[in-house]
Amino acid sequence: MATELREILRNRVKEKLSRDEVVASMTVRLTRTIEIARIAATAGFDTLYVDVEHNTFSIDSVSQVCIAAMQCGVTPLVRVPANTPEFIGRLLDGGALGVIAPHVRTAAEARDIVRQAKFPPHGERGAGGALPHYHYRNIPAVEANRAMNDATMVVVMMETVAALENVDEIAAVDGVDLLLVGTNDLCNELGITGQFDHPSVRDAYQRTIAACRKHGKHVGVGGLASRPDLVAEYVRQGARYVSTGTDLAFLLEAAARKAAAVREIKP
Repeated sequence: MATELREILRNRVKEKLSRDEVVASMTVRLTRTIEIARIAATAGFDTLYVDVEHNTFSIDSVSQVCIAAMQCGVTPLVRVPANTPEFIGRLLDGGALGVIAPHVRTAAEARDIVRQAKFPPHGERGAGGALPHYHYRNIPAVEANRAMNDATMVVVMMETVAALENVDEIAAVDGVDLLLVGTNDLCNELGITGQFDHPSVRDAYQRTIAACRKHGKHVGVGGLASRPDLVAEYVRQGARYVSTGTDLAFLLEAAARKAAAVREIKP
């Protein structure tokens, strides 16, 4: 049963990161139905994350997308609107294999998120019974908790000045897997909105990458979908998780390109 459970709960993001491979992630911000999971798989994404911080998705709709993603071999993550048990615990129970926590500022906050996301003995996540992650089977709690703790990711977002000041301590927190730089919010807080080439942005990535390398953690690139040159630069420096953009942006870009092509046809 243990071997079978580990196979069911395969987290492909963790697997690729352990092999030092680059992870391609799509953000779900528009589509509320399960088709987006199959689209992500067909397109070749390793993972998707449902962005509940910036939309009005219900917990039920998020869970449906997450369950479908698992069935498609795409690792489902969720960016929560608040780093509290009523979101972290319920969305993980609903089908997510990881939580992305926004606006983390201190190591204490990071430790609290880990406690909420992990079952005992590594955390305080409440027992949820038979979960969709292991196909609703009745599995002994000790075995299920161990497998779920191994599979569940904790991603904290680096998007504040305070987070940068505490980056070494945050990266050292046991149970944190990845530090995702939220470039847009970070630029806003630094007073350099939209200035992705600003030295402060490069410094933020360099500091985060150095801290994660020191503590054996991974770095993600967020908010730079319009700047593939910078994404490539940070991947070369050591980042391995790339947030490529949203389903809304992909749809709008492709639709605009088609409309423009028709307008250019000469009758």
